[in-house]
Amino acid sequence: MNFTPQSINDLILIKPTVHVDYRGYFAETFRQDLFEDALGYKVDFIQDNESQSIKGVLRGLHYQLPPFAQSKLVRVVKGRVLDVAVDIRKSSPTFGHHVAVELTEENKYQLFIPCGFAHGYVVLSESATFSYKVDNYYAQKSDHGIAFDDPSLGINWCLPLSDLLLSDKDKKHPQLMNASHLFD
Repeated sequence: MNFTPQSINDLILIKPTVHVDYRGYFAETFRQDLFEDALGYKVDFIQDNESQSIKGVLRGLHYQLPPFAQSKLVRVVKGRVLDVAVDIRKSSPTFGHHVAVELTEENKYQLFIPCGFAHGYVVLSESATFSYKVDNYYAQKSDHGIAFDDPSLGINWCLPLSDLLLSDKDKKHPQLMNASHLFD
């Protein structure tokens, strides 16, 4: 596994070693000891989640506040997505900045997103199966989001806005500067 820090501190792109032969492939997708060595601290994942979506579905930008804040380790099992993490730590020098990474079934990349980031993704292929680990359970009272189309974020979602499919909830998130619940 190759662990590559991203342009925003604490975000890490993980590139697994993929062994391919005539039978198919094998890849180790998670190994606690290597993961913790790369991070420099312990993360205890407690739940795995999976979603399937059609092209144009945009899920995000979501986060949970303490004491239910979540770190995530995300990957694509089938298809292709643009995965985005936005720094929402008010005291961070990269507050409001984002990292966007294409995750595909071919590249098998994963992105580690620690607490203090809003997360979202858009499906670029005809459909995609998205899988992720979290280190805290979902808590509705702690669930928040920011607008995917906030111009201050400057996110290029790689599809025309008119082609994006969002839940009613995701259409109503405030812009970052109007969000009343962020990380200090």
